[in-house]
Amino acid sequence: MQVKRSRRATGAHIRTQSRLPVGSLHVKKGDTVLVLSGNDKGKTGEIKQALPRVGRIVVEGINMRWRHKKPNQQNPKGERVQREAPIHASNVRLAEPATKSGKAKAKAAKPEKPAKKPAAEKPAAKTAKAAKPTAAKKKS
Repeated sequence: MQVKRSRRATGAHIRTQSRLPVGSLHVKKGDTVLVLSGNDKGKTGEIKQALPRVGRIVVEGINMRWRHKKPNQQNPKGERVQREAPIHASNVRLAEPATKSGKAKAKAAKPEKPAKKPAAEKPAAKTAKAAKPTAAKKKS
């Protein structure tokens, strides 16, 4: 007998939202990445966890959210703890390994192209009346 699994258990409900193919990410655990969009745009961090099935990653110090812990015997008052939430993998790129700042290296200077010659001036456009002579209607 086959066990029926819900869509939520398989991750199918999230997979349809992903822009990346299932199971493929351009980054992996341990990489240093630069955040391209969102509240933490411009920050860098190391990937703590990769979730390829849903196309998301957890980056250290990025997308921090508050987790409210219930009171228990060890901690009768309860607490609020900040932890990282996953972000979509398309919102990050690998940081430059040499600087770890994420800023792109300066491109090499390209040789300058010779300046274009100015186009020859065209005569002014004719007026609409001069361009279309009115034809006299023939009476029959």
